Amino acid sequence: MFLGNFDVDVEHQQRIGHLFGPLPPEMRNDTAFMDRIQSYIPGWDVPKMSRDLLTNHFGLVSDFLSECLNQLRWQSRVSTLQGRVFFGGALSGRDATAVNKTISGFLKLLYPAPDTPVPDEELEWAVRLAMEMRRRVKEQQKRIGAAEFRNTHFSYVLGPEGVEKFVVTPELQSEDSIGTDPLPPGQVWTISPGAMDEHPGLFRVETNEGPGNGVKILNKPAPPAFIESVRCAEQNLYARSQELVGDRDPRSHEFTLQLRSFDTSKSGSQIGVSVLIALCSALLQKHIRGGLIIAGGVNLGGSIEPVYNAVSIAELAIEKGATSLLMPVNARKQLYDLSDDMATKVDIQFYSDMRDALLKAMVE
Repeated sequence: MFLGNFDVDVEHQQRIGHLFGPLPPEMRNDTAFMDRIQSYIPGWDVPKMSRDLLTNHFGLVSDFLSECLNQLRWQSRVSTLQGRVFFGGALSGRDATAVNKTISGFLKLLYPAPDTPVPDEELEWAVRLAMEMRRRVKEQQKRIGAAEFRNTHFSYVLGPEGVEKFVVTPELQSEDSIGTDPLPPGQVWTISPGAMDEHPGLFRVETNEGPGNGVKILNKPAPPAFIESVRCAEQNLYARSQELVGDRDPRSHEFTLQLRSFDTSKSGSQIGVSVLIALCSALLQKHIRGGLIIAGGVNLGGSIEPVYNAVSIAELAIEKGATSLLMPVNARKQLYDLSDDMATKVDIQFYSDMRDALLKAMVE
């Protein structure tokens, strides 16, 4: 376990290097050394020691505590995870071992008696924190450029019927940026092609699902073009629910939608495919791939609307930091005009219909 701290703020340290930068030169870039660190505790989150935490006596207290910790050292609480927590595919080998040992350590501190039942909420707290601390180590290896450490999408499922949840490190995650981590169910990054007097703009569609029926838009006032995109997406979800969401009945669920703009563009026009994918993702409780931006509209009849400024959309996606762009196949020929330099910076994929777009957007 590694406790990290710096003389500069975390954001600056991330800009000039990585979190292991203050180590001596012989080990600061040694990925094999880093891989043997079970977890990284962010020192900037640890409160300073105060006199209230100190004692004025010594001997029996410290000796007794030392013996307690020594006895706990030879015990394990990994059995608590069996049948209750299931790790995602990215967590294996030394990563899984490190996370298991860290979780075991947390549970031993919380419940020193080996047979004490651990509530689900406290078990999940230990799992999330252990994964976050281990992922912090892996992210530094990725920053150095080691190819074998690129997949850091750590996730877990609590209970046999639980939903997969991904774990991020807070200092690497910005709410307003397109990261590589999968988005929560119901959230989608999208680009609107704009209107007559409007340039293409980046948006995020955020959807929540609950008991009830219908689709409600939280934006007040809601842009008319966005309302039209939502109406087309809703009707297509109802009409094609079998091929999109299987045996789930979208009419027995209420969806709340919010459109967040990250540019001067505000209309949210021609983003029906993204809205539809957000609705399906929320209903299926499936994550959307990280780093992905979706473009394209759909009409009431289910046909994909043509995109007329595909190159501008691709250039904006690259500018915003996307790693993948999902576009209707009718835009393929336009993208021959995309410069070679731009084409190498983003993975452009095409879809032919709504089901094809949904399958390519969701995490496998």
